[in-house]
Amino acid sequence: MSGGVDSSVAAALLKEEGYQVIGATMQIWPSNELADEADRFGGCCGLDAVLEAKRVAHRLAIPHYVMNFRNLFAQKVIANFCREYSLGRTPNPCIRCNEHIKFDALLSRAKGLDADFVATGHYARIERDGVSGRYLLRKGVDRGKDQSYVLYMMSQNQLRHVLMPLGGFTKERVRQIARELGLAVADKAESQEICFISDGDYTGFLKEYVPQGAKPGPILDREGNTLGEHRGILFYTIGQRKGLGISAREPLYVVAIDRGRNAIIVGSRREIYADELIAADLNWIAMESLRHPIELKAKIRYRHREADAVITSLSRGDGAHVKFKQPQMAITPGQAIVFYHKDTVVGGGTIAQAKEM
Repeated sequence: MSGGVDSSVAAALLKEEGYQVIGATMQIWPSNELADEADRFGGCCGLDAVLEAKRVAHRLAIPHYVMNFRNLFAQKVIANFCREYSLGRTPNPCIRCNEHIKFDALLSRAKGLDADFVATGHYARIERDGVSGRYLLRKGVDRGKDQSYVLYMMSQNQLRHVLMPLGGFTKERVRQIARELGLAVADKAESQEICFISDGDYTGFLKEYVPQGAKPGPILDREGNTLGEHRGILFYTIGQRKGLGISAREPLYVVAIDRGRNAIIVGSRREIYADELIAADLNWIAMESLRHPIELKAKIRYRHREADAVITSLSRGDGAHVKFKQPQMAITPGQAIVFYHKDTVVGGGTIAQAKEM
């Protein structure tokens, strides 16, 4: 329970269905000072959020626990976030949090309380296939709020022990239920994207936590000509146009980040398109493994429209080659790529590299 409307309504719905519900709020901020900042900017899991969750739990007449995951969150999520940016990649910390905290550490802690399931307020659906017996992850019915993209890494065992009661509801209906229940969080604003960066200034956060990555270096074109100087590779991502500080006859975009040379490579808009990529760290949900090339829809970032692609396992077996029917803009190493068949998540992985056209 984050103190928001989604997890609050999820708890209420499950209690209504007859489950014995225990509210759990995770402490993930590395210090109380940062937690205070989270409250000020509407982030989750700050001190105010804990109190809000406790108030909701009291109204629902369910027990409420605060669980300390600060050290683990710092190791698995914040450290990974900083490391990926220092390597010139753009990570998605929500995915790492789901993988290591919510559906691993929290699930283990829940079993210690004799709980059978961990339930969340995610907009996605978990179902069991009657033929194969596999647990499937499907999109939430509210396509504008669907969160299946950040859940692709879930294992069969995790899916077996997780409930997502909001998957069949729209966000507006969830708010309506909260109002009907008299929950004060019914109209609470959405939490921000990166919960541990309180004011949304990720560049300031990275400058403080990864100072070595803020080393200036050259901005180069494809031919190696120096066009300017960047502030540090931490502060750039593929497809970025703003903040380059260079003038040219046509708009220039970040097309590559060369960590070895501490260089930012820029090019025209056409050059940020690619139709192939290599994906690593694959996880398959709807099938055991990828044995043959398969045509699916692929999504390369959270707000991206899915595109037709053919996915082929690499011969060495530790990744996949993805070939799109149409070029995609700003394929970004470090981001997740998630594969869909209709509304079912087939699997996903991490973008290792885009292949130039």
